[in-house]
Amino acid sequence: MSHSPEPTGLSPAHLEVWASVATLLERLPAALDAQLQRDSGLTHFEHGVLFALDSAPGRTLRMSTLAGYASSTLSRLSRAISRLEKKGWVRRHVDPTDGRVTLATLTDAGHETVARSTPAHHSLVERLVFQSLTEQQVRQLGTISRRVAEAIDPSAPAWSPGSRPAPTPESAAEGRRS
Repeated sequence: MSHSPEPTGLSPAHLEVWASVATLLERLPAALDAQLQRDSGLTHFEHGVLFALDSAPGRTLRMSTLAGYASSTLSRLSRAISRLEKKGWVRRHVDPTDGRVTLATLTDAGHETVARSTPAHHSLVERLVFQSLTEQQVRQLGTISRRVAEAIDPSAPAWSPGSRPAPTPESAAEGRRS
C-alpha cells in the first residue's frame, strides 16, 4: 500500500516571500479601490472594465472577451455592467452580425469618466507600485507577474494595453464563433 508523501510546506525563504506577496495582494487592491471610490465613485474592477472598453476599437467589446480581460466570470461582469449602465457609462446590446453575442459599448459619458478618473488612478499606481523600484525591477516585476498569471491559467494571457493586434475580418469571424 503506497502512501503519498506528506506535504512539506514552504521553505523558510519561500514563506518569507509568500508573506510579502500575500500582504501585497491584500493591501494594493484595497488602496486602489479606496482612491477610485473616493475620487470617481468606481471600484477598481469597474475602472478596469471602463478602461478596457475605452481602449477597444469602437469602444466596444464582446462581453465574453471583456470577462476574459477582467479575469472575471460573466455573472460578475454582468452585475458590474448593470451598475455602469444605470450610471449611463456603458450600453449593452446584441451584436448585429451575430444575435447570440452581447456587446458592451462605452458611452461618451463613460469615456469622460475614464478620462477624469485615470490620471489620479495612474498617479497612485505609479506611487505605490513603481516609484520605489528601479527600471530593472519594474521589468522583473512584469516578467514575474506574467509567469505567475500564466501558471494560474495558461489559456488566459494577461491583458496588456496596446499589445492586441487590430482584429482582421478572419479573427473577428473566428471570435464570433467562440
